[in-house]
Amino acid sequence: MAEVILVTGGTGLVGKAIQEVVESGEKREGEQWHFLSSKDCDLSSLEATRALFQRIKPTKVIHLAAMVGGLFHNMANNLAFFRVNMAINDNVLLCAHETGVDKVVSCLSTCIFPDKTSYPIDETMVHNGPPHDSNFGYSYAKRMIDTLNRGYSSEHGRKYTSVIPCNVFGPHDNYNLQAGHVIPALIHKCFVAKRDGTPLQVFGSGKPLRQFIFSLDLARLFVWTLRNYEETSPLILSVDEEQEVSIADAVEAVVAAFGFEGEVQYDTSKADGQYKKTASNDKLRRLHSSFEFTPFQEAVKRSVEWFVDNYETARK
Repeated sequence: MAEVILVTGGTGLVGKAIQEVVESGEKREGEQWHFLSSKDCDLSSLEATRALFQRIKPTKVIHLAAMVGGLFHNMANNLAFFRVNMAINDNVLLCAHETGVDKVVSCLSTCIFPDKTSYPIDETMVHNGPPHDSNFGYSYAKRMIDTLNRGYSSEHGRKYTSVIPCNVFGPHDNYNLQAGHVIPALIHKCFVAKRDGTPLQVFGSGKPLRQFIFSLDLARLFVWTLRNYEETSPLILSVDEEQEVSIADAVEAVVAAFGFEGEVQYDTSKADGQYKKTASNDKLRRLHSSFEFTPFQEAVKRSVEWFVDNYETARK
């Protein structure tokens, strides 16, 4: 029987990466992949989502679609982030169940973990306390995917699960200077600073630590999870703990990739967000020990090259 795999959020950063790895060798015979954009369907509408599932009739779903944004965008819009994401997630999982989809892998985020926690974070800690106050709306909505998955598993035997990537970056990112995440925003800023001969201004101190995963690595892990991961509980998809870098390290990698020789200024009046949110990938390593991540500097270089080549059409 043909597998019909629906990817929601299929034109975003991770969706485009999954499409690239599927088209360059991961696709199996008899598989049909559908990459959905927000223009194709308003997933916050149950009626529209139902019509979509009845039309495509997927057998498996990778659920990436979400209302997303960076630190400052979240801080200003927590209610909308909660309501829209709750609606999207509830609709997608309900329609998957109604149409007999046997496997759904949804995408969570490391920001959903408790703000006050011990490190490294692991999969058992998701519900152990309130998330960071800056993006509580998005975080609680994402946590509820795990609650829904447990319900569909225990009451209906569904294999609905979730993965928790660390900070993702790569081609097709959102390079918006206000709403973008740290690496794409840095790439755009550095592009402008180099072009205009101005200093590169970095928000915050540069001290916070992050684990960054290249979108094409994450894409290969998503496909592996869809085919091989059988648990309901979440799976952290992250680089190893020792691959954690500071924001200043990320700035240096972007500066090196551009060959930028101007001044770098850190604006310490801007918020840093959480100092660190180190995640353990021990569970992933136990299940898939052979996986090799793209080195950080190489991944940043490839991301910068993509942005320069696609500057006119990149999301910004």
